[in-house]
Amino acid sequence: MFVIAAIVFPVAAGIILGLIKIDYRSLTRYSLFVTVIAAALGVAGLINGGSVTLVNLGENVSLTWTLDNLGRVFMAAVIILYTVVAFYAFEYMKKEERQNIFFAFYYVSLGAMIAVCCAGNLVTLYLCFELATLTTVPLVLHEWSKEAIAAGLKYLFYSIGGALMGLFSVFFVYFYGAAGREFTLGGYLDASKVAGHEGILLAAVFVGIVGFGTKAGLYPMHGWLPSAHPIAPTPASVLLSGIIAKAGVISIIRLVFYSVGADFIRGTWVQYAWMILAMLTILMGSMMAFLEKNMKKRLAFSTISQISYALMALSVLTDDSLRGALLQILSHAASKGCLFMCAGVFLYMLKRRYVKDLTGIGYLMPVTMWCFLIASLSLVGIPPMGGFISKWVISAAIIEDGQGVFAYLPIVVLLISALLTTGYLLTIAMAAFFPGEEYAASEAGQEDKRIGKAEPSPLMYIPMIVLCLMALTVGVFGTDILGALGF
Repeated sequence: MFVIAAIVFPVAAGIILGLIKIDYRSLTRYSLFVTVIAAALGVAGLINGGSVTLVNLGENVSLTWTLDNLGRVFMAAVIILYTVVAFYAFEYMKKEERQNIFFAFYYVSLGAMIAVCCAGNLVTLYLCFELATLTTVPLVLHEWSKEAIAAGLKYLFYSIGGALMGLFSVFFVYFYGAAGREFTLGGYLDASKVAGHEGILLAAVFVGIVGFGTKAGLYPMHGWLPSAHPIAPTPASVLLSGIIAKAGVISIIRLVFYSVGADFIRGTWVQYAWMILAMLTILMGSMMAFLEKNMKKRLAFSTISQISYALMALSVLTDDSLRGALLQILSHAASKGCLFMCAGVFLYMLKRRYVKDLTGIGYLMPVTMWCFLIASLSLVGIPPMGGFISKWVISAAIIEDGQGVFAYLPIVVLLISALLTTGYLLTIAMAAFFPGEEYAASEAGQEDKRIGKAEPSPLMYIPMIVLCLMALTVGVFGTDILGALGF
């Protein structure tokens, strides 16, 4: 019952908040209460688990929520991200309009994301996946400017198109499935039904991978990400990149590993086409991030690249590669969440949104820039941060199981991406802490000297510190935690 409570409570709280009008102080008190209770219910759900069938829609078709160990991994990330971002948003949203509407959809989307994590079958997963999309579109639309509406509609159209592709796959997997159709590691296909129809089922699975991969920014369905992130309020950008895009990843895992089974795909054209798309996405995202000058848009392209690390790992279709993908999801959620928060601080405190404007900012915001540096080191893959251990496990899995060119080409792609990541992140930190004599003598340097220290409220920098600690925890204890969960 804790699982259902963790879903229903934030949804109900969000709906109530959308129906009432209160001042910002009362709004923050209400939101603080909701955040604490929602986190407590989420933790109780993680500990106690459980399975609930809400309604049977037909033979072997039901709305069922079951919290298994995979769901626990993703749900833990959801709870942590949504909790720390709520405190960050208490300060950030002071300068925004329609704060009650923002927090209303914030909490409704929290319930939807927990529902995705706990979905017990493909039908439930698909419906929750769509709900997560519909409840997060308003977060992108929040400013109601021409650009925000365009970005929100683009996000909506891409997501609906991807979800319909996923639904196409769901139909075929259900048709060829054995009785029950509940998620089972190794899949539940009926061999007698599949015999002679392997080709059409493989095609349907590939369509589903690309469709659900839309949410994760898989090429060529990545276009919504660089449009939505720069225009959305920073707390929404943190969630979109840090955890909401991961709904596509868990959906692919459920489809491949828990429905059709990895063995059915291994060695087929689907596996290699999937791996090629992931590698293309990694390179494309890294190169576009390296060239981009807008800070939030650079981080959006980086998200496209970094999530595809996990998608490429999943395409290897082994237990080790699944473990590497989960470590990448956790480390990226922490690292990229922190980086977007830093970008939000630059914008909130100093109205700086371009990379060139961050030279010397380490003097103004030492705490913020140290968080930026630590999160960047994790994203690049420097030990002992989470980004290092995830990339290590992924690389080992590829080398161990790869065939022919696919035994080394993905490693080359990872190394190129790491170099580009160093170029588009660590160079910012270097210029922030060591701007050089020309900066000190420039008009910008003199202006920054007059400004002095410009650190944000603890409500903004403490969440960044928490996410840095999360990235470190994944790096030091991530494999042990996943091992305890059976991965």
